[in-house]
Order: sequence, then structure tokens, then C-alpha cells
Amino acid sequence: MLKISCVVENVARRSSVLWAEHGLSFWIETSHGRLLFDTGQSGAVLLHNLDALGLDAATLDALAISHAHYDHTGGLLALTERLAPGLPLYANADLLRSRFSQRGEAYDAIGLSVDENWLRAHFTLHLDDAPQQILPGVWTTGAITARPHLQGYSARHAVYNGEQYIADPYRDDLSLVIEMSAGVLVLCGCCHAGLLNTLEHVRRTFTHPITVVAGGTHLVSADTATLTEIAQTLAAWNVCRVYLNHCSGEDAYYVLRQVLGGDRVRTCPAGTFLDLEAS
Repeated sequence: MLKISCVVENVARRSSVLWAEHGLSFWIETSHGRLLFDTGQSGAVLLHNLDALGLDAATLDALAISHAHYDHTGGLLALTERLAPGLPLYANADLLRSRFSQRGEAYDAIGLSVDENWLRAHFTLHLDDAPQQILPGVWTTGAITARPHLQGYSARHAVYNGEQYIADPYRDDLSLVIEMSAGVLVLCGCCHAGLLNTLEHVRRTFTHPITVVAGGTHLVSADTATLTEIAQTLAAWNVCRVYLNHCSGEDAYYVLRQVLGGDRVRTCPAGTFLDLEAS
């Protein structure tokens, strides 16, 4: 059994009572437990949507964070009020590094709104560059270090190296790998490491073929030629379904549909339910 619900996204399903905001959160349920992947931008939207979807955060077995940006971690503080103390939290080892966005001459903080001491007081932290098993059949990708293809970057994003602001290397970016009976599902947060880089890493690290890709792919600024190359690669790998949202962009949706076919590429707004067969 594998059920995935999109809890927070830039848009919500029409005629639903869900709220939308620029952010992302997924609820993942398998026969082995429940996991929340990212917490959206705000506690208000996250908690409202969890309640509207009938999802009880107190039943969660783990939390995973794709990267530190506020639109994926902003609901963390409010969510904690509903969680069991010491809940396992899985993320990359570089999660705690401060992150910034340049606005003219200023650099605004856009990373975690809580510090390491607060996190350790509320969670059992599992921060590692290596792939980590969260639940049976559910893994983090680990650090994606080989990045020959387009990355999902912004020229404004920065980190401070102790002397100056430098371009954010997005070392903390990860995705989830979920085993199914036929291949794996790769669930992305923002894919700052780059979609093809992420998928090639999964193909090298895990033994099963990739059959489903979902989430934010950060293709919003990719040109048509790059999008066509990505779509052709997914077709060559026999990816059966692609569910795009958050930072993927409309152009990516239309180009991938043209190459892969409309039945294989869909949007994934808040309120989307994916009922998939786990391994």
C-alpha cells in the first residue's frame, strides 16, 4: 500500500476547501507507517490543509526535509505542537547552514527559522550525506554530488562562508526514493540539484528502475531545448508517470506532455491523491 497526498502547493484543487501558498508538503503513507515530506511555507496553511484532508500529524512516524528554504520548512514550528516528542527528522547534513537571498545590496535570510538547539530539543535528528532509510522501502537520495546537467538554481541564492556571500551550492538538496512493485517513485522537493542529476544519482544508487517522478523539479527557467532533452531522457528510461508542481513551471508541463503524452504528465496541486502500489 502506498498513498501520497499533496498537502501544500502553490495552487489547490478547484472547488476544494484547501488553501494555497508558494510552498510544498507531501503526506506519504505506506503499510509500514506515515511520513511528512516538507512543511510548506507557513503553519497556518499546513495545519489548515492537514485538518481539511483528515490527516492527523500526531500519527506521523517521521519527518523528512528536502532542503532548508522557508517555503519547505516554514510550517515546522507550528507542526511541532502536534507531533510526538523526539520524532525522527531526516535531512542532509548541510541542512543547518544559513541561507540567503540577495535583494539589492542586502541579503535576506530564507533558510530555517529555528536553530539547531531547538531542532534537537524537539526531534531526533538524522542528518547525513548518505542515503537513509526512513521507513521500509522509503529512502532519502543522500547528497547528489555529480551535477553535469542543469541545476535548479537562482542567481540570488547565497550562503555565507565566513568571509563573504557566495552562490548557494545547494548541498542540502535531496529527494525521496520510494520502492514500488515495479520500480521506484522519486519524490522531489525543489530539485535544486537538477532533475536529471537527481534521477541519474538514483539510477546509480538504487537497483530498481524509475517509473514515477513527482513534485517540484525546478524547471521553471529551463529553455525549450533543455526541457525537450529531459523529456526525451524520461521517455528513454520508460518513466510511466510524471506529476509536476511547485517550481516546475508551465513550460515544463507542456513540453513534457508533448514528448511523453498527456496521459503520462499531470499537475499535482494541493489535494491531489496518488494511490500507488508499494513493493
